[in-house]
Amino acid sequence: MSDLKAGVVGAGVFGGYHAHKYASLAGVELVGILDGDPARGGALADKLGAKAFTDMDAFLEGLDVVTIAAPASAHAAMASAALQRGVHVYVEKPIALDVADAEALVGLAEARGLVLACGHQERAIFRAMGLLDAPQTPVRIEAVRRSSFYPGRGTDVSCGLDMMIHDYDLALALNPSAPAQVKASGRIAHGPHLDEIFAEVAFADGMALTVDGSRLDEGRKRSMRIVYPSGVVDLDFMAKTFSNDTGFALDPNYAETQDGKDPLGASVQAFLAAVRGDAARPLVTGAEAARALDLALRVEDAALAHP
Repeated sequence: MSDLKAGVVGAGVFGGYHAHKYASLAGVELVGILDGDPARGGALADKLGAKAFTDMDAFLEGLDVVTIAAPASAHAAMASAALQRGVHVYVEKPIALDVADAEALVGLAEARGLVLACGHQERAIFRAMGLLDAPQTPVRIEAVRRSSFYPGRGTDVSCGLDMMIHDYDLALALNPSAPAQVKASGRIAHGPHLDEIFAEVAFADGMALTVDGSRLDEGRKRSMRIVYPSGVVDLDFMAKTFSNDTGFALDPNYAETQDGKDPLGASVQAFLAAVRGDAARPLVTGAEAARALDLALRVEDAALAHP
């Protein structure tokens, strides 16, 4: 098979990560970078031997795959444009800002026979640990995701859509049951979006999920406590360590695996494998990303109603 021709929308932090991944992979040719800032896009393109674009139509010409790493408000429109041109799409989270838009992307990809993946790359950590193959469903999950992002990246959306959506996706990956009841409180410090959210979600099978998220904290705290009928898994995402008294055969050296060392790279590689037909699916599908978005928006609505 000839090299896949790849492009990246967005020359910011995450766009740079994706562009470097494509440029480093065998079987992939990084063709173009699209960014509204010609200087920023040009600098990244020059560094990696690609061409800089400011026009979407010209950028998409001849591409096989594209990563959308633009601001979240542009995800749906740009992903839709690429899918309509027959290009496989990896879109950073959140997949869209509206569930109807996310579902439209899923339908468009299915109708065109294209791969639609989303950048919830922390699934690679669970895969490396072996948690995705755990023989039980959790009865409770307690997640903490607190950072000091202000002023910084991702503030065009709430902390729920920028940060906590990872935890919603991980919880949904561990439990196929539907979220039934949502309670939340939140705080806006800098506006116009929520900067802190505490969410409580009851699933239809009785599992309870709590997520404590903030981008107003000092330092970074990212942890998850997963309670199973047989015991507890306590995971520290920052230290890349966990304790486990469940009896499940989880890998204590997961951080040394390829997935554990480079979750983003694992997610991109899974996307490309699905595009080539070497894998049945990407790490996180568009449909799964739409479910995570739906839960994130339900939490956000509840938090705004009860500050």
